[in-house]
Amino acid sequence: MPQLLNLSRAARLVGVTRVTLQKKIKAGLLPSFDGMVAAEDLLHVYPDAQLEDNTAYERVAQIKDRAFGKRVFERTLPDKEVLAARVTGLAKELSQAQSALKQYRAVVDGLEARLKAWDRAGEELQAAAASLRMWVHQELAAGESRGGIPNLTIQDSFLRIMAAHVKLQPSGHEFFVEGADTLLEGALRAGLALNYGCSSGNCGQCKAKVISGEVLKVRPHDYVLSESEKAAGQVLMCSNTAVTDVVIEAGEAESTADIPFQHVTAHVKSIEPLGDAMLLLHLQTPRNNRLRFLAGQNVVLQLGHSISAEFPVASCPCDDRNLQFHIHNTPGNLFADYVATRLQKGEAVAVEGPTGGFVLDEDSPRPLIFIAFGAGFAPVKSLMEHAMALDTAESVQLYWIAPREDDLYFSNWTRAWADALDNFIYTPLVAGGDLETAAGRQQALVGGLLQRIVEDHPKLGDYDVYVAGSEPLLDVAKKWLLAQGLPEAQLIAGVVR
Repeated sequence: MPQLLNLSRAARLVGVTRVTLQKKIKAGLLPSFDGMVAAEDLLHVYPDAQLEDNTAYERVAQIKDRAFGKRVFERTLPDKEVLAARVTGLAKELSQAQSALKQYRAVVDGLEARLKAWDRAGEELQAAAASLRMWVHQELAAGESRGGIPNLTIQDSFLRIMAAHVKLQPSGHEFFVEGADTLLEGALRAGLALNYGCSSGNCGQCKAKVISGEVLKVRPHDYVLSESEKAAGQVLMCSNTAVTDVVIEAGEAESTADIPFQHVTAHVKSIEPLGDAMLLLHLQTPRNNRLRFLAGQNVVLQLGHSISAEFPVASCPCDDRNLQFHIHNTPGNLFADYVATRLQKGEAVAVEGPTGGFVLDEDSPRPLIFIAFGAGFAPVKSLMEHAMALDTAESVQLYWIAPREDDLYFSNWTRAWADALDNFIYTPLVAGGDLETAAGRQQALVGGLLQRIVEDHPKLGDYDVYVAGSEPLLDVAKKWLLAQGLPEAQLIAGVVR
């Protein structure tokens, strides 16, 4: 039997993304069997895959670290009980494999003895027996000389010790539980919108049913599961981790209607300037009262009792405790002035929401184009980080349109992505003037800038296009894109005030 690997694990073993493997399968370059690939076929496509050679995957991991503000969970060893259970499981598999190998060797030895007995038979039978014996020896020698497959097996065994693979039902979504993460944390880091509440074992909203595999309780919880729930395999995802590869049945948010409106008190972690006219406000929520939201949505921030404003969240739901906001620091903006001159690290900020429908269509198979006008980059950034966490988009291209080059206030981030990711392209478009105040000329100016998109993608109907910016610019952009043949159902717009 060939060693079969699911796509997520196979992608990690050879240091590419899952989408890259899906492209190979679609092109007929990599055979697949019920969503699995054989290790030998994988090595035919990636013959240079080595244990130490995960350069592409490491580059992506580093970008994710920076983009999502993740902690060093990837480098944290799992709980000692989890490690012991995983090593024990692999030891059992090794013992079974060794036992099977002995049986196969006994069969081969028996075949050898019977073929030798035919040496006293007629010449024709002797020749057939000799040919068969030679084939058996050649196959055994070829198997022993094959260095790549054992190496891939070593990689797979190491990955199975460090991370468990989880498949969700009924959605079919997949993710890895790394380091000391719980099932819930692993799912959130992968960009999945699982149902949960307090995330600390008090509310029971993150209940899931274990269909197959083994989980282990690693954190205490006050919520009491009934005996019937336990018998049915129900566990709390916030308190359990995966010991082996598991399949679980869990609820996921399918639309904005599935996300509750919340009131959360966060605290200022940092305030940093982004260029001359933008501030990066980084808030952090308590562990037991996080904000559930979908990438691209807005919240209202309230400072004190009287100053409030609505902003898109500029960070990914996959790191839900860390909320980032891009605050346009313009004269006369009371909220921005308060943030710039009075707000202090550690100070409480009330967060209400989320609202808005500028969210990713996760079921669409089409590649993605994002168009951000100025500060429309904030929700677009959240959507792109979310798309990266899901690892399902064939390609992602960002067109960021700004009056001046200095207004591309997060350009280091976008260039880092473009350098690290094969399926991400960044194109800055500088207007050379303020499009917001170009009354009567907006249509011509915006159309001239967007012409670059049609030149790059003549068949716009093959893409999903997400556009964010002020309402006047969105109106112009939508009319222009629809006139170029983009189906209205594939145009998603988000207003940023």
